[in-house]
Amino acid sequence: MDRLVNYRQLIKQVLTEYDNFGCQAPNKKRETCLVFDEINDHYLWLTVDWEGSRQHKYTHVHIRIKNEKIYIEEDWTEEGIATELMAQGVCSSEIVLAFQPPDVRKYTEFAVV
Repeated sequence: MDRLVNYRQLIKQVLTEYDNFGCQAPNKKRETCLVFDEINDHYLWLTVDWEGSRQHKYTHVHIRIKNEKIYIEEDWTEEGIATELMAQGVCSSEIVLAFQPPDVRKYTEFAVV
């Protein structure tokens, strides 16, 4: 299977599992959303919430595929999406922790770019 096709499937699977788990929470005012843009390779898991007349949006995870690598742009999960992807067989050298400044990435076990 083509690596990019595999990455797309894995990312969608992992985010869907997180969303399904999050939907079990008792707070029914919050609405979670999964956004899968396979044309531009952006994948998001977010929550839309209301506090009175104010709407709030929280991005839990933003992943994109760029230069044939998985760029984790934002990750507010407890275990880390990178850990989940590696458990599914993605090598750490194929994952960029893009939420880290570029000069700090070289100190991680993950790809720099």
